[in-house]
Amino acid sequence: MTGARRSSFRIEDPGRSPSATRRGPTVFAPGAPGGRFEPAPWHRERLDPDFAEERILWSRGYRHVAGIDEVGRGCLAGPVAAAAVILPPDWQPRGLRDSKMLKPEDRRRLDVEIRSRAVAWAIAFVDPELIDRINILQATLLASTLAAARLPIRPDALLLDAVSLPEVRIHQRVLVSADRLCASVAAASVIAKVARDRLMEEMDELYPGYDLARNKGYAAPEHRAGLAALGLCPIHRLSFAPCRDREQMGLWDDAPADVAEAD
Repeated sequence: MTGARRSSFRIEDPGRSPSATRRGPTVFAPGAPGGRFEPAPWHRERLDPDFAEERILWSRGYRHVAGIDEVGRGCLAGPVAAAAVILPPDWQPRGLRDSKMLKPEDRRRLDVEIRSRAVAWAIAFVDPELIDRINILQATLLASTLAAARLPIRPDALLLDAVSLPEVRIHQRVLVSADRLCASVAAASVIAKVARDRLMEEMDELYPGYDLARNKGYAAPEHRAGLAALGLCPIHRLSFAPCRDREQMGLWDDAPADVAEAD
C-alpha cells in the first residue's frame, strides 16, 4: 500500500524448522504453488479485503470504482486472464479473499455471487501466441486493459495490483497485494481464476497428457512429465524457458490452436 512503512519484524515460531523460520509465517492458500502463501509483514493483518480504498475514492467523487486483477501470468500453457469488477458500495460476499487463498468450491460459489450482484464485470484473455509475441508483462497489461474496456459501465477509477495501465486514461490507484486489501480487486481475482480454470479444464480434454485440468497450466511435476513425454501442444508458451528448447507439437499438428476469448 502506498506510503505504508515496511517493517522487518517477523513472527518466529520455535516449533518450526530453521528454513521455515527464515521464510516467515505462511497461511493456507490452495491456489498458490505449494498450497501455502507468505503475506508480507505489513499486510499480515489484512488477509480479509475490505472497502477502505474504495471508500477513499468514493469520497473524492469517483462513483464507479473497478478492481482489476489477473491470473495465469506464470503458467507454461494457456492464456493470461484478467477481470474487472465494480461492486455495489459496501456489499461483498461472505468469505471473499484473494482467489489463491480459497478452495475451488469456495471460488465457484463466490464467482456466482459476484457475477449476479456486481454493478458490472468483464473478463478478457490474451492467448499464448500473443504472449510469445509481446511478452508476458505486456500481455498482462493488455488483458487488464481489455477487461476494463469491456465493462458495460464506464469506470471512474481503477484499483490495480502492482501495475498501472498506461493506455487507460482514467484515475488509477496501484497497490501492492491489492487482491488481499481491496474487495473489488479480490472479486476480480475470483472471477478471473474461475473463468481461466474452466478453460484449462476444456483444454485438458483437447490436449490430454499434461494434467491441465489439475495444474491449470502451471509447472507442476505432472505437467513437466507430459512435456518430456509428448513435447509441446498448441497452447504452450514457446517463450517460457521450460518450453523454449522442446520439439514443437508433433502430436497436435491437426488440433485447433486458438484459445477463445470470454466477455
